[in-house]
Amino acid sequence: MKCVILAAGYATRLRPLTDDVPKHLLPVGGRPMLDWVLDRVRQVEDVTEVHLVTNSRFAPAFEHWAEANGVTVYDDGTTSNDDRLGAVGDLRLAIEGAGLEGDELVVLAGDNLFDFSLPAFVEWWRAKPQPASAVPLHDIGDLELATQYGIADTDPDDRIVRFVEKPSDPPSTLAATLIYLLPPEHAGLVSTYLDEGMSPDNAGSFLGWLADREAVYGYRFEGTWYDIGDKTQLLEADNRLRQLAGLPERESYSLD
Repeated sequence: MKCVILAAGYATRLRPLTDDVPKHLLPVGGRPMLDWVLDRVRQVEDVTEVHLVTNSRFAPAFEHWAEANGVTVYDDGTTSNDDRLGAVGDLRLAIEGAGLEGDELVVLAGDNLFDFSLPAFVEWWRAKPQPASAVPLHDIGDLELATQYGIADTDPDDRIVRFVEKPSDPPSTLAATLIYLLPPEHAGLVSTYLDEGMSPDNAGSFLGWLADREAVYGYRFEGTWYDIGDKTQLLEADNRLRQLAGLPERESYSLD
């Protein structure tokens, strides 16, 4: 199994914090955000390689971080939101650049912080009829809030039967995380999806497209999940992890 971490966004909602520091390397709980993500990945014994995709603007910072962590960095050649490849475009770049077409993949957004067991998720996935993909689902318990997420509806066997990105009329309150398990057969469909002219920007669009064609299962988990997109979420995640690290909470976020 190989891991791909997607970290090519420009995090404009977090400026000026991200003027010089990529969001995924901002400190939370006293450590770079990606350290927490990599901790989870390293718990999966099957993972033999970790690849990370970023942009030209922040590639040097990620390469410096990666040297001490055994991670291979790919520069997608973009410099702003105007020319970005998008999450699915970056995933294809990693798959093709690292020759991962024949591998099982765990794909994560570098700004997703979670406390469920990734090994338990992998074990649950392997017990499903293969080939199949899987995605963790978090019940946010609020239909109004669900309009801001990619929302899944599942059958009694946990197979996703409907997936809608930011629906005006959500079919459930099960929000999909950007943490995917893909068998080789489905990893190869990333290029098919893009070649059909589908949106490269939103990974949820790929998930919905895939679920309409192949078996995709939803893994319901309890516990904390942060999809960090703005300063409120950043401060909340920082204080949660500071608490776990035995550090005092703070009223406002700081790079210090």
